[in-house]
Amino acid sequence: MHSAAVRGAAWAASAAPLLPARLPGPPRRAMAAGLLRIAPPERLLQPLAVSQRLLLGPGPSNVPPRIRAAGGQQLLGPMHPEMLQIMDEIKAGIQYAFQTHNPLTLAISGTGHCAMEAALLNLVEQGDTVLVAVNGIWGERAADIAGRLGANVHKLLKPLGEYFTLRDIEEGLVRHKPLVLFITHGESSTGVLQPLEGLGELCHRHGCLLLVDSVASLGGAPILMDQQEIDVLYSGSQKVLSAPPGSAPISFSERAREKMLRRKTKPRSFYLDMGWLANYWGCDGKPRMYHHTAPINSFFSLREGLAMLAELGLESSWERHRANCTYLCEGLQDLGLELFVKEEKARLPTVTTVKVPTGYDWKEITAFVMNKHAIEIAGGLGPSAGKVLRIGLMGYNSTRANADKVLCALRDALQHCHQSKL
Repeated sequence: MHSAAVRGAAWAASAAPLLPARLPGPPRRAMAAGLLRIAPPERLLQPLAVSQRLLLGPGPSNVPPRIRAAGGQQLLGPMHPEMLQIMDEIKAGIQYAFQTHNPLTLAISGTGHCAMEAALLNLVEQGDTVLVAVNGIWGERAADIAGRLGANVHKLLKPLGEYFTLRDIEEGLVRHKPLVLFITHGESSTGVLQPLEGLGELCHRHGCLLLVDSVASLGGAPILMDQQEIDVLYSGSQKVLSAPPGSAPISFSERAREKMLRRKTKPRSFYLDMGWLANYWGCDGKPRMYHHTAPINSFFSLREGLAMLAELGLESSWERHRANCTYLCEGLQDLGLELFVKEEKARLPTVTTVKVPTGYDWKEITAFVMNKHAIEIAGGLGPSAGKVLRIGLMGYNSTRANADKVLCALRDALQHCHQSKL
């Protein structure tokens, strides 16, 4: 008999002793057998098996041993003094990574997408006008969320592969007079890096708050929250920080905090209510109160990811990502591939996009690279689906050696994958 079946039979035979010893009535074994209709899933009686892959897509990146070890530490209670100290260290690490002195700085218990939702639902009330810069999927997602909150949403559109100029933004601000502008610093669906210089000052001149998504760019490209006058900035743990997904840095300026304090209605989510979260993270100067049980081990991992970034130094991290991206781009062009983002300064250093080569099926290329070379790269996402291949060099994975590995795999794929005659 298969070992799983043996264990399943053993379980059925041993279920009865779990019941109270002196329960009157039918024999315990018969009663237990009569209660349960679903046996333990056979697959769960087998050991967990996870393939080892080199993750060179748009994220997540591979987790280094130090961060994996941190995530494997024994749990602490969510209000344990040692846990609160670790949360304080995370807050300081985020302030360094963001380059901000904002007291209202913390990590959301969720992914970067959760931080996007937290930022919008705390800032925006029904009837507020929100301007969303859309040049990829993340602007589309932000517009969707703002619309669900009852905001008056206007989209500022750019073709895929292009960024917004200050003139583009000012025209939108003048026309729509928004209270909030959403823009993506690192658009991972298209590989575009959005310039931010002067944008915060421009928004404030027009009475608008600046909300920036830096999930794919934090630590890989310069971003200076206070100097660039960004009002809300958020990121994720699984890109340059090389921690598992599940925790998301976020920070609010004093302007943003004041707008939240002026709300006429409570935020629609209790879980993401920044008033409660600010208290739990010690950001409001009041005694901390329990709000939710945080993902403790995810926070351990995030703490180590931030520590590794601090040890390397932001400027060194930015330069490493820039240099490895440049090396990768040169290699891709040598293979005859066409870079999707034309302007070099507009290329996101963490996620590089190339056009799907004529005559090839992108799914066949990504499957070949995965199956033969155990390397993950990705196709497009949302509006870029079917148009591009996306290659990520970020955090722990941002090395010249990894660039060489993916270039070798792509060369192999272009030689062996089917090329249409059309």
